[in-house]
Amino acid sequence: MSGHSKWANIKHKKGKADAHKGKMFTKLGRELVVASRACGGDVNNFRLKIAIENAKAENVPNENIQRAILKGIGGLEGAAYEELRYEGYGPGGVAVMIDILTDNRNRSAGEVRHIFSKNGGNMGETGCVSWMFEEKGQLRIIREGLKLNDDDLMMMVLDAGAEDLDIDEDGFVVYTAPDALESVRQALVDQKISVEESVISPIPQNTIEITDADQARKIVRLMDILEDHDDTQGVYSNFELAEALSDEDF
Repeated sequence: MSGHSKWANIKHKKGKADAHKGKMFTKLGRELVVASRACGGDVNNFRLKIAIENAKAENVPNENIQRAILKGIGGLEGAAYEELRYEGYGPGGVAVMIDILTDNRNRSAGEVRHIFSKNGGNMGETGCVSWMFEEKGQLRIIREGLKLNDDDLMMMVLDAGAEDLDIDEDGFVVYTAPDALESVRQALVDQKISVEESVISPIPQNTIEITDADQARKIVRLMDILEDHDDTQGVYSNFELAEALSDEDF
């Protein structure tokens, strides 16, 4: 899973460094609306609970969170968002999937298709690349302040039901089966370990190593533009940058 984690880290750092706070609030708010609608506003529902925690981690005000939950159950007027997943291919044939929340599917489809075509890729039919991925729970833990060493943390999360732990210079990504995400998250909370982000998202079963810097630059540009689209909730791919490109400025 290291290939996915390396891209997740690139995206993670980029998002923390330069994402506009208003845009981030909007994306988190849409997820709160949809999660609330799906469960009738039950704050004990797993998806809504995770949406609330992720919003709080980004310092979304409580009143914004409550307003989004009310919108979801029809207590306030607001746009009706639809969940969509678009699939396609990027430069070099890498697989790309985009999760979208939109109030106008025709507009979103046209804009995403345009982004693909202008950046060396093409949008495909539903199912064209999704078979290459598997849904996994992911929990990100920051190293700062963590009292456990790497080995002890590994043993702790595996005992709690996790499948794997990926380690990098900033922290850790814990991988779980989707239905085990909540129990592993709770085990971390019980040990006073702060979970920065919890998501269920696609992981590539195999990765394509990119060794050419120009091709890598084109792929990362496509991913960045898709990520920055107003309707995007998540972007996923199966490429892995070669170690020789680790110092390149993408």
